[in-house]
Amino acid sequence: MKLILKISLACLLATGCASKISAQTYVKLNGLYALVGVVNPAVEFTLSPKSTFQTEIVVSPWKSINNHHALFCIFMGEYRRYFKEHNRGWYLGANIGMQAFDLSKPYIENWKLKFENRYSKGYGFMIGLCVGYEHIFRERWVLDAYLGWSWMSSFYNGYSMDGKIDMDPGHQVEPQYPDPFNGSSEWYPNKIGLSIGYRIFNPHKKK
Repeated sequence: MKLILKISLACLLATGCASKISAQTYVKLNGLYALVGVVNPAVEFTLSPKSTFQTEIVVSPWKSINNHHALFCIFMGEYRRYFKEHNRGWYLGANIGMQAFDLSKPYIENWKLKFENRYSKGYGFMIGLCVGYEHIFRERWVLDAYLGWSWMSSFYNGYSMDGKIDMDPGHQVEPQYPDPFNGSSEWYPNKIGLSIGYRIFNPHKKK
């Protein structure tokens, strides 16, 4: 988890620094995630009059929420294609990312968010699509609303809430070391938010 976070931060900063040199750049923070204590900064820079590339990280630093595990980190890169011009109006995006987690799986029941009474530790990757809308409301400020869905593949070990390894039916006794990672793949929402962004660089602005 710590290694993934360090790599993600390094990539985010490197991308941001590189973008300053050659493209109009916005730094953003997802306000919707911030309301529930999840940190989601992003950097978006221009590739062409109608396309951009965004890098972002999503970090939930909470080891436990209501006695359920809620620790995860996601690093993602996304190509965006705008219908009008970059950072204005509707866009479609394609993204790819990697994740590390120590998490009780969430689910919806009777319109309420709940968590499984078990948790998993592992890694995974995702590839997905996103739709969103950006609105520039001041010279340097932008609002970005979006929703994304992805195909996620994860490799993990499962545990009961007392920390014991979930047993494979073929095992009669608990192994000395965790089993080789289990694997699963599923469609899942990978991003939703309302971010506010600030333009930190504009190479086309006349001095």
